Amino acid sequence: MASKPQKIFISISVSALEPSIAFYKAIGFTPNPKFADSTSIMMVLSETIYVMLIASERFTDFIPAGRTTSDARKTTEVLLCLSADSKEAVDDLVAKATAAGGKADVVAKDVEGDSMYIRGFEDLDGHVWKVAWMAEETIM
Repeated sequence: MASKPQKIFISISVSALEPSIAFYKAIGFTPNPKFADSTSIMMVLSETIYVMLIASERFTDFIPAGRTTSDARKTTEVLLCLSADSKEAVDDLVAKATAAGGKADVVAKDVEGDSMYIRGFEDLDGHVWKVAWMAEETIM
């Protein structure tokens, strides 16, 4: 029996839930109301990628006692990267993020070449997302 692909569930702190929902919808995520309340909502990108948007004040309920939530505009704990099927798809997602209020190309050293093309954007709360196209021979 073949195993199912693993899923990734990412939880991020957001300062304002409704604008964040609108931002993630604009870049292709779909809200899942089965996992939503007044302080959080699950956003679905694919059958394997889920992002839980959690209001900052509620986010502390999910982290170890004594720790604080970082301000993604001041510190970066993680870089998130999504794959794209083409260089054009990379540019399209970055353009959608920018149109929805994000900031494009926040990292000066993005990659462009024959086998790899990577750009990035920052969401409304400063979380950095990369979008990468890689030639199949590069990955395998």
